[in-house]
Amino acid sequence: MLFYEPLFLTVFPAVYAVYLLATGAPAKKWVLLIASTLFYLWGEPVFVLVLLASTAIDYALSFALGQATPASMRQLALTAGIAGNLAILVFYKYADFLAGNLNVVLAPLGAGRIPLLHMALPIGVSFVVFEKITYLVDTYRGTSRPAASFSDYCLFVLFFPKLLAGPILKYHEMKDQIASPPAIRWSDFATGFLRFARGMGRKLLIADPLGSFVNQTFTADPAGLGAGQAWLALGSFTLQIYFDFAGYSDMAIGLARLLGFRLKENFNAPYIAQSMTEFWRRWHISLTSWIRDYLYMPLGGNRCGNSRTYVNLWICFLASGLWHGASWNFVLWGAYNGLFLTLDRLFLREALARCGAVVATAVTLFTVMIGWAIFRSDSVAQLQQFTAALFGLSHATATTEIPAEVPFTLLLGTLISLLPATPLYSPLVRAYRRQNWLRGVTVAALLVVYVLAIARAVTVPFQPFIYFRF
Repeated sequence: MLFYEPLFLTVFPAVYAVYLLATGAPAKKWVLLIASTLFYLWGEPVFVLVLLASTAIDYALSFALGQATPASMRQLALTAGIAGNLAILVFYKYADFLAGNLNVVLAPLGAGRIPLLHMALPIGVSFVVFEKITYLVDTYRGTSRPAASFSDYCLFVLFFPKLLAGPILKYHEMKDQIASPPAIRWSDFATGFLRFARGMGRKLLIADPLGSFVNQTFTADPAGLGAGQAWLALGSFTLQIYFDFAGYSDMAIGLARLLGFRLKENFNAPYIAQSMTEFWRRWHISLTSWIRDYLYMPLGGNRCGNSRTYVNLWICFLASGLWHGASWNFVLWGAYNGLFLTLDRLFLREALARCGAVVATAVTLFTVMIGWAIFRSDSVAQLQQFTAALFGLSHATATTEIPAEVPFTLLLGTLISLLPATPLYSPLVRAYRRQNWLRGVTVAALLVVYVLAIARAVTVPFQPFIYFRF
């Protein structure tokens, strides 16, 4: 069930009314827990049982992770918990990838083929597994205590606004809100609804029109692409993936705010970054911080010399690439980002800083876009052909029709994503904060966006969020 589907938009107001009428923290928590379970059950009726069982195991193990438990038992419980959660991820997401590659390696030896399982990937499984691991690790570290009740922990895992595609939450940051759901004020309703409307607009009015053209282009024969069309498709995907994922984050943050909950931001104008290091501080912030806190720092971070730091960066971004998908393209994309983060530390970030903001932003955006070409390609062979088209090596002419709405949407998305880098942005923000009439115009505009987004959701074929497959 997607947030912009008519079914959700019909059911949520009823659930919201029940939540508002519920008195006391226990009643509100049970309304949220039941609603969240039914929400996930609608999309994953089988996997929800696996998720609930693993959640119960996490909760039981967390009581063996406290300081009072002998060190060996604590380490064993943590290892078992992490291994169990990763096993779920490996089984559903990587089993066929591993089996397929083993078949390739073993084929010359005459070994029999390992059968593929063809398991459907449960929506949001990567996000849920990472969140469950944070609970175990933070309890082991003493950052937080075990959840006060099993229902509290279940609500953290199943909280429906963030369930399908993040942001990735940490239990110790949410435990107080979960233990005692905040009172809902008018400002929560207004801010939450407008944030949700912005997300609807980003997803349905910008990402989806661009996505139709991107899908059409990338499913066509890449050998038939001209350079102009290849760059147009890549620029469209660059904006599509941002407005699609940032739009989902807006909807998740907005829905949570409607319920009185505050979630952390997940994006901060990533395309105005002036280095790849800065880009990853602005893009999918919750994943970047998770990798830093639960992988990079335990590996030693930057505390063990330059060589070890570079190795740690590569390990982290290879893992990030694999987290995004079971394909060698994602591994290559992770290695690509690891390379440029290493170059940033060696010389590139300082060199770009000396070139000025405009050049640094342009070079960084170009670097990001080439990375998106790796990310979007379905195979290494397709990537090679698409890259050849980008740099004019295919000598082909355009074969895919460009819908009339794409150029306008591309221009609109570019202006919105790069606006924070312009001299106009700060005066606009100051005027918005001081002028009531400007806030009123913004509210009216977002209401129009919301209506247009709903109209498109009803009339245009369904397009899922890109990150649902991760």
